[in-house]
Amino acid sequence: MNQTLDIISKRHSTRTFIDRPVTEDDLNKMLEAANQAPSAHNQQSWKFIVIKGQKKTELADLITSRSHSFPRASAALLRMAARSIVSAPVVIAVANSGELIEHGSKLFQLEDTRVKDFFRTMEIQSSSAAVENLLIAATSMGISTVWLGIMFLIKDEVLEFLGEPKGEFMAIICAGYPEKESSSPKKRPFNVLVKRLE
Repeated sequence: MNQTLDIISKRHSTRTFIDRPVTEDDLNKMLEAANQAPSAHNQQSWKFIVIKGQKKTELADLITSRSHSFPRASAALLRMAARSIVSAPVVIAVANSGELIEHGSKLFQLEDTRVKDFFRTMEIQSSSAAVENLLIAATSMGISTVWLGIMFLIKDEVLEFLGEPKGEFMAIICAGYPEKESSSPKKRPFNVLVKRLE
């Protein structure tokens, strides 16, 4: 197995971290890797927001306070996300900028919801690729991460907290060094998930 494939196979989510900072150099390498992701029309219509210190605590408090308005299962996942945020030395938010949607509307010169939906989907796909690049880069440097998907439930409040306009919200990622070593969960065999047409 080559080194890249080995790193991909080792990437897994970590939810609790030790009190050890991620260096600015390593953080910048992760962000640069994210920025190298493919993006539709090369628009790079993403923004990376680094959250540390008091702002990280305030974000966790916001999530915990909002968790009470949700049913038990989703409330528990929101509280778990808040604990991961508190535990992690650094949190990276990835937000879509909307620039690709604006670009696409001008390019197609159509007032059509299909055009907006098309470029909205491509913007989400592009930012997802950026997040995956960031996760793999972190793994290659011995840094653990978790992508907190449950945050979508309160995306508008999170975007307001981040000072970003309402819109498509991509990710909140916690990064740091794991409290305990773990390994990747067993995956379903890929041959079960692959369909071949010839």
